[in-house]
Amino acid sequence: MQGISGFNMSGSNMNATPAGERAGIAIFGCCNVGKSSLINAITSQDIAIVSDISGTTTDPVKKSMELLPFGPVVIIDTPGLDDKSTLGALRVEKSLEYINQADLILFVVDASNETSPDEIEFLDKIKSSEKRYLVVGNKSDCEIIKNDIKADIYVSALKNINIDKLKGMMAQILAADKKEKTILGNMMKAKDIILLVTPIDASAPKGRLILPQQQVIREILDRHGIAIVVQVDEIESTLKKFNDIALVICDSQVFKEVDEILPEDIPLTSFSIIFANYKGALQSLYSAAGVLDTLESGDKILISEGCTHHRQCEDIGSVKIPRLVRKFSGLQGEKDLVFEFSSGDEFPKDVSVYKLIIHCGACMLNENRMKTRMKFAKEREIPMTNYGISIAYMNGILKRAMKPLENL
Repeated sequence: MQGISGFNMSGSNMNATPAGERAGIAIFGCCNVGKSSLINAITSQDIAIVSDISGTTTDPVKKSMELLPFGPVVIIDTPGLDDKSTLGALRVEKSLEYINQADLILFVVDASNETSPDEIEFLDKIKSSEKRYLVVGNKSDCEIIKNDIKADIYVSALKNINIDKLKGMMAQILAADKKEKTILGNMMKAKDIILLVTPIDASAPKGRLILPQQQVIREILDRHGIAIVVQVDEIESTLKKFNDIALVICDSQVFKEVDEILPEDIPLTSFSIIFANYKGALQSLYSAAGVLDTLESGDKILISEGCTHHRQCEDIGSVKIPRLVRKFSGLQGEKDLVFEFSSGDEFPKDVSVYKLIIHCGACMLNENRMKTRMKFAKEREIPMTNYGISIAYMNGILKRAMKPLENL
């Protein structure tokens, strides 16, 4: 039986809020309007490089912070919208992807300069995006306000004017959209025993558990439950010692083995499935699983992960799922099915070539970013499911795996 001591407690990251739990605030504006200075003022740190040279910020820069009284956020500084160089245009195109990923957009304009066509074009873009946004007039300490775009608030990042007021407005907007919910919902109550099955194989990270496992253990402890963490080989001996297990949550890749060992009267699901529900995406991902029955030779499947990690042998995304899909579909030849992969912030601009998208549990993506990806696929009529749902479906146990979530 593996205890909590299995965590690697070295380093500061263990105490940091995961990226998937942070609201994203993207800052846009033309070159030299003071975006980087504004980030430094908001965070009270010299995070972003400040210079009078146009185009100093060349790629998005992220900074995590606590925005009180709201909570954890990540602020993203982007390159200037009016960078017309060849490389600059590519950077701008890349940074505009953060419009869809952001929970809140800060559009910074230079109050001391006249409105530019790029600013008018971008304002129209964010208005049509249906995203929450604030127009921030920076350099308000100038003698005359020249910019015709009406700002929601005027600030001076250099002289720290109205910065606290701006932070308060940001927190208020984010708080209005914040939904208090838990990963396990009503699947557990205080004093319940929750058995977590976490295989430690060649693809498992050294010296620690992966993020979803850490988060679930922490929630069980917070809610005064009892977390027992084992590998597959220890399930039977654990069941003999504890006859009142309320729920079993396993890593998706061992669904079949756990299902065969576990008595039918003990509820079973996976980390990937409960996180699909936590991200507000369960029903749509569940509905798409049936596409696996319709695969034909030549179909393309995208396997997408929200994080970047070094793929080991027997990696679930790049090895185990493709192998299982080939076996399930009967299309065993290497050319029968084409698998393509994406990870981290990268997500294909053209998903129309895929028959199906299989996504990870999205522990590193917040709810907004996961729903943005799903909306993008849905608008192009491309079905998306996830690791846990697809594995359970192909093993004929999806009905059992979904049962614990029926009343959520």
